[in-house]
Amino acid sequence: MTTNVPARVLPVIVFSQFAGTSLWFAANAVMPDLQLAWALAPSSVGTLTSAVQVGFVAGTLVFALLTIADRYRPTRLFLVCAAAGAVANAVAAFLPTGAWAALLASRFAVGFLLAGVYPIGMRIAASWYREGLGAAMGMLIGALVLGTALPYGLRAVGWGDGGGGPSLSWRGVLLGVSLLALAGGLATALLVPDAPRSAGAVQKINPRGLGAIWSDRRVRASVFGYFGHMWELYTFYVLVPFILATRLAASAVSATAFWVIASGVLGCVGGGLLARRMGSARVAGTQLALSGACGLAAPWLLHAPAPVFAAWLLLWGVTVVGDSPQFSTLTARNAPPQLVGSVLTFANCIGFGITVLSIELFVRGTRVLPLEVLLPGLAAGPAIGLWMLRPLLATDAEKPPRA
Repeated sequence: MTTNVPARVLPVIVFSQFAGTSLWFAANAVMPDLQLAWALAPSSVGTLTSAVQVGFVAGTLVFALLTIADRYRPTRLFLVCAAAGAVANAVAAFLPTGAWAALLASRFAVGFLLAGVYPIGMRIAASWYREGLGAAMGMLIGALVLGTALPYGLRAVGWGDGGGGPSLSWRGVLLGVSLLALAGGLATALLVPDAPRSAGAVQKINPRGLGAIWSDRRVRASVFGYFGHMWELYTFYVLVPFILATRLAASAVSATAFWVIASGVLGCVGGGLLARRMGSARVAGTQLALSGACGLAAPWLLHAPAPVFAAWLLLWGVTVVGDSPQFSTLTARNAPPQLVGSVLTFANCIGFGITVLSIELFVRGTRVLPLEVLLPGLAAGPAIGLWMLRPLLATDAEKPPRA
């Protein structure tokens, strides 16, 4: 870790990442209220989540093609995107009942603007941290996970505009999350100075990066491992309330969903520490195998005693995302130096595109199949990912990061 980094830099970036990415699942947390108020079908949660994912894919491509991160100061760009995302999220709280198209547009805009929050936050961290970047990345993605979980926590604690029930009104959740995202943007702009050494210019997108994803053996191993991880990750997050609703009700679902999703922080941070000893491929492979096993065990553990049921979901929450920082590290390390930016951008876009297919497929599947039959299908992603990751696991081609 560089010696001249102000002590406040990493905590501020971590907080800002947490605050900004809380926009991601804000609407998901209030879907029970929206479905009741707007008479929406249960499958609408999948469509709403997919709108965010498609927006993020579009935003990532536009930011990369226009090299926006090179044209503006990253901290100011983070502020603008966090503030605009907060506005796009808050707009949904004032929509007239049943304005479904406008709500989808709002969520698409949130996803598009998150392309200036999540990746830009990591870029800011990379500009300050050279040695120890892997550990910093683990904390940043852990902050994203906690931000994803936060709206469920807000809904559960009863802070809102006085709906009379034990849970937070859906408008209160959306506005509260928007205020938090704005605070995160301001914190980065005001408290994180420009790094004394640039992290390096973001390369223009090179079509050769798309080819390298398949033609380079080591890049193919890490990227397709990541694709398998993405098949499972966001769909699991969307399905957590469905799983919990088989045993819990009302605010208890939101409160428990918060803890299940937030447990992923342990996987991200702990995985980053373990990677120093085991290497990123082994850590990613172990967590991918465990999360896949959790999906395969669903037919039995859905009906297990409460302590076993809770342990199963918490283990799944830890491992379903804990491999994410390691896949990013592996891909960045294995890609040709002149193509790193392009490979990461294409891998990100394809990975989030996979989540759209997976979310739509599984959420619509809940209408015709019981969870006992549906959930094992999530293990297909980890199984394919592990198969593709074999070259890195077998030959120990990657080296553990130094930090």
